[in-house]
Amino acid sequence: MIRLSSIGDVCHAVSMVQAIQRHFPGCPITWVIGRAEAELVHGLPGVEFLICDKSRGLAGIARLREELKVRRFDVLLHMQISLRASLVSLMVRSPRRIGFDRARAGEGQWLFTNERIHRQEHAHVLDGFKAFAAKLGVPDYEPRWEIPISREERDWATAVLPDGRPVLGIVPAASRPERNWTAAGYAALASHALARQFRVALFGGSSPVETRLGEEIRSRLGQPVSNLIGRTTLKQLLALLGRTAVLVAPDTGPAHMAVTQGIPVIGLYCHSNPRRTGPYNSTDYVVNHYDRLFQERYGVPWTERPWGTRLTGEKLMESIRVEEVTGMFDRVVAEKRLAE
Repeated sequence: MIRLSSIGDVCHAVSMVQAIQRHFPGCPITWVIGRAEAELVHGLPGVEFLICDKSRGLAGIARLREELKVRRFDVLLHMQISLRASLVSLMVRSPRRIGFDRARAGEGQWLFTNERIHRQEHAHVLDGFKAFAAKLGVPDYEPRWEIPISREERDWATAVLPDGRPVLGIVPAASRPERNWTAAGYAALASHALARQFRVALFGGSSPVETRLGEEIRSRLGQPVSNLIGRTTLKQLLALLGRTAVLVAPDTGPAHMAVTQGIPVIGLYCHSNPRRTGPYNSTDYVVNHYDRLFQERYGVPWTERPWGTRLTGEKLMESIRVEEVTGMFDRVVAEKRLAE
């Protein structure tokens, strides 16, 4: 299978891989994947990972070609709509080459496959991946995830977030800054959670945007908060997410990592349709301004435009009100019985 990126989509793909393994015990699986994404799923039982390291340029491609040139496979699951992934697929020798249906096989992906999954209307990304398993004869399934976390990583996470008060996790930043909510909004949410006897922890990567946003939230708050932005590996972050009671995040990879750990996620969505990319088991908890903003932008409901249409604009996330997010937090706390 080919799924090079991103973190969220790799999380979705794991549930499909493990559904295939349950239906076909012992089936050898080779996954061509990006380097950063491989860090998250390293050690997945029964899966061989071949790294496509784009940071190495032609040298990385040459190494991958060398690893694949003597191999033959019964089936290729081409699960990424990008020209780069399609070029990688040319290195895979397989009589069956399954890709997306013609309507979704963008960037010419259909030219690199000879079979297609069934067409779906308004499908979540994870449901699209489920269709690849169905093409192999795997019956419909409820997604499950078993991503290995070492004892050392779990012990480290326990030391950082010890048992006691429930933890609100906040991932304030996405890969694109325009998808980020405001520091003032996150600080107000954190203050609300602290008043309800929650601990608050900030998670994220080490980019300057994430670091600055985390520091601004902390300084605005003026109360104790665990700022772990830029201080974890992906495996450590996964272990930390497993110790949170609830996570708040925009459309970003760690939100989907939290789903794999069974954590309720409050998604903040203005730019992308949460029905397609929202936290899979928490779509009822999304603060959704996408529908309204779409209607305002195009003059028609989102159902009248191509599925997955994204909105652009640096100020869209400012339309999310603090009261909406704190209200959703209170709802999750009540429904999941997260506080005494």
